[in-house]
Order: sequence, then structure tokens, then C-alpha cells
Amino acid sequence: MRLEDFDFYLPENLIAQVPLEKRDSSRLLVINKKEDKHEHKNFSNIIDYLNRGDTLVLNNTRVMPARLIGSKVDTKATIELLLLKNIEGNIWECLVKPAKRVKLGSVISFSDIMQAKCTKIMDDGFRHFEFIYDGIFNEKLDILGTMPLPPYIKEKLDDKERYQTVFSKELGSSAAPTAGLHFTKELLEDIANKGVNIVYLTLHVGLGTFRPVVVEDITNHSMHSEYYEVSKETADIINKTKNSGGRVITVGTTSTRTLESIARDNNGNIVEISGWTDIFIYPGFEFKCVDALITNFHLPKSSLIMLVSAFYSREKIIDIYNIAVNNQYRFFSFGDSMFIY
Repeated sequence: MRLEDFDFYLPENLIAQVPLEKRDSSRLLVINKKEDKHEHKNFSNIIDYLNRGDTLVLNNTRVMPARLIGSKVDTKATIELLLLKNIEGNIWECLVKPAKRVKLGSVISFSDIMQAKCTKIMDDGFRHFEFIYDGIFNEKLDILGTMPLPPYIKEKLDDKERYQTVFSKELGSSAAPTAGLHFTKELLEDIANKGVNIVYLTLHVGLGTFRPVVVEDITNHSMHSEYYEVSKETADIINKTKNSGGRVITVGTTSTRTLESIARDNNGNIVEISGWTDIFIYPGFEFKCVDALITNFHLPKSSLIMLVSAFYSREKIIDIYNIAVNNQYRFFSFGDSMFIY
């Protein structure tokens, strides 16, 4: 399967730079797989497509202010670190710019509040750092760090909470689970009142989810691992939903990857578990848990558009993306979304 099969033309002006004033006022492209039809709606209309007894699965991760700007202690060169995942204790895997300036043992200073010492060199700008500070790490990060917005967003974000979902809780992501950004507390309450189960899992989104696929044969692509947790309550409700004929509807590719990782290893069942997943979903994948998907519009040639193509079909998703472009849908993190069922 070729990388170029997942390319499409996207005018730059359709890349959303700022979030809409009201979260659920975004547009929603609804796709009925069985009838091979689509409809143009607003996101607030999503409730019309959810049924009593369905289960909506949301990722409650919270984005860290994970972008740090410091200077090398010896040369005073400016260095940027993006925290990706906690390895153990005070050791973090980071993406470094410019990576060539950071060698094993290099020390980066962040004001007089914290330092980071490079303890391991990896390929493609990845490094391990041991952070040295007094007090509580997250408090230091709040002081020093900034929100790690994707590089295609050039505008300044005035309200940092707009890059968090309204249900964000578990701190640990380097990027937002963007399909969840469309929900308001009021909409979630209305959905629950309709008899739809709402459950939460945690997957801390790392850079690997958004890094472009560069190998020509996509089956040779390797995903970076990401940490996830699923509670017994969430697992039990999902299994009960499946057994009673209801639908499991995931909000975003992160929730999808988490459930399919667990179902793959447990004969289609969801269990209480925590761990790391590097599952790569592309056309030909057999979904064992997820029945319907709410997702944003993704980057060309990305692992995310490959996942969505696996859920519908590559040809039809490319057609849908072209329809979205022709109808001036907004793309990527602050953009519009689609519902595939």
C-alpha cells in the first residue's frame, strides 16, 4: 500500500488557525457507510445520530504546557524541548531543536527554576533528559512551559483552555485529542439525558500520532508508543453495550486506537488495563470493538487518515475529503469534523 494513495489537495486557507467562539458550532460531515451517503450538518446535530443504549467513548487526557525554551549552560545556545512521555521518575523523552547542538551530558537551563541533563541520544531529534529542580514538576512546568500547538497553527491562542477538551482531567499529553474539542458540557448533558452512556479512557497523545509517514510502503511504518488507561467501569459498560446490541462510538482516533489495542489482545473484549500501545491501523485492519467514529479532518499522508480509511475505505475517504475541500470545511486541530457510522 503506497504512501501517495493517502494524499489529497488542501488549500492552505482551509487550515483552521483559531477555534470557533462556540465549540459545537463547528460543521459536521455525516457519513452513512451502509447507504454510502453523506449529509452536511452542524456539530450540535450529533445528538440526532446517537441512540439510547449506545456508548460514547471520550479521551480525558489533558495537554501539558510541554514546550520549553532554555539555553545550554556552556554555550548559551537557545534550545527548545518538547516533552513527549515520562520514561521513569524525572526522565522524559523529548524532541529537541536544534538536536545537533545537544550531546550526551549536555545541560539545558530554564531560567533559575529548572535544568535538564541529556542522558540518552536517539535518532530524529529525540533525546532523554533528566530534569533537576526543587518542588513539584508540574508546578515548574506551569511556570516555564507553553502549550505545544501544532506547527501548522500560526496564530496565537488567547485562551489556553480552548486547546483542552471540557472533560480533560488526566495531565500528560503533548497534543489535544482534537475530536473532543467540539463538545460542550451542555451537549454532553443532553446526550446523557437521551440515554446514551458516556465513558472515559485516557491515552496520552504523543508526537508519534501526528508525525508524517515517510516510508513509501506504509506497512513498514512504525508508530511511537503512547500510554493508556482503561478503568473497570469503562470496560464493563463497553462490553455490556456490545452484548446488548448497542453501538460503541469513539470520539477521535486516540480512543479508537486504545480500544482496538485492547480488543485485539483480548478476543474482542475490553478489560481494565493500563499500558503502552503502538498499534498502527490502516486499510485491511479488522475492527473488533468500534462501531462508529467521530473524527476531525487529518493531514495528508498521515497515520490518522490511514486509520479513518481503514474504518470506511481509502477511495471513499479521499472522495469525502475532496467533498470537504469543495465545501470549505475547516481542517485539522481547530477545524470541523465528521461522523462515520
